[in-house]
Amino acid sequence: MKDEIQGKLELFVANAQSIKKDFRWHDASAKRLAAMIYALSNQKIDSGAVQSSFDLIKESTGVFSSFRGIMALCIAAMLSLKENREGLFADTVTVYKMMRDSKFRASDYLAVAAYEIASFGENKDFQRTVARAREFYDGMKANSWFRVGEDDYIYSAMLALSDVDAKTGAERIEQLYQRFKTHFRSKNCVQALAQALVLSGDCDMAADRVLALRDALKERGIRLDRAYTLPSLGVLSLLPADAETLVREIDEAQIFLRAQKGFGTWSASKQEVQLFAAAMVAAAYADDIKGGVITASVSTSIASIIIAQQAAIITVIMASSAAASATSASR
Repeated sequence: MKDEIQGKLELFVANAQSIKKDFRWHDASAKRLAAMIYALSNQKIDSGAVQSSFDLIKESTGVFSSFRGIMALCIAAMLSLKENREGLFADTVTVYKMMRDSKFRASDYLAVAAYEIASFGENKDFQRTVARAREFYDGMKANSWFRVGEDDYIYSAMLALSDVDAKTGAERIEQLYQRFKTHFRSKNCVQALAQALVLSGDCDMAADRVLALRDALKERGIRLDRAYTLPSLGVLSLLPADAETLVREIDEAQIFLRAQKGFGTWSASKQEVQLFAAAMVAAAYADDIKGGVITASVSTSIASIIIAQQAAIITVIMASSAAASATSASR
């Protein structure tokens, strides 16, 4: 395993242990996501800064705000890595209101999408970026209204921040969807895979690698071709490394994580551990990129893509827990 990958894994595990102690009452998956955000930035987690950002969110929003939902700790972690937290969060709230005015529905996904635009938007031309996000979303929705929903808000924001033309991008996403839909069960996640590939700009070469990489991973028992982890295949297919190397390093990374406290079978799902392993490998390669296959914009999008995937997983986990609790209470 590359030293860079080993270093990120060790940092991730240390961050996860630290935040677990400091945020006892928060969801375990949300805490692991916050730990990952810091690890992807090659930083030891600063629980005090995360708490300060979390308090800022609570002080600046209402009780029922989407910013106080299941992604609150994730947004707090991202905010805590920035210098001007107050100004950035104020911009995030402004963008969120703009997106609501543009007929995006209130949700945890929209809160993260608003943060993405506020954080990475150049020259604070938020209105233009929000309009582009809406154009991307509407374009995808027009191609297939039933598979495009709130979980596509984060991808719409990332696409809006890219140099991809909205009309051409939506068409390319549909082409990739049609290409891959017979190869994967989860049609909604095939949509996310297509979006991740289009973020690369010239995605033909990456698209050719997706199925080969899927098959190589399956031989090792690594199923990134399932719901919520599928976009990882798109990210990995963009990396300047051969499939055999990537598969070996992801396998070694997941084995390492499984052996760590807090990542055993009773603590984290197999899908989640494989997602984190793929994220650490992808991020390590992205750190080394000096041009070539992956553009700078795609490199910076890796964390956002993983966050979008993890947001979907956390949403499902929380919804399942709520349903189980409701069923138990009705008996």
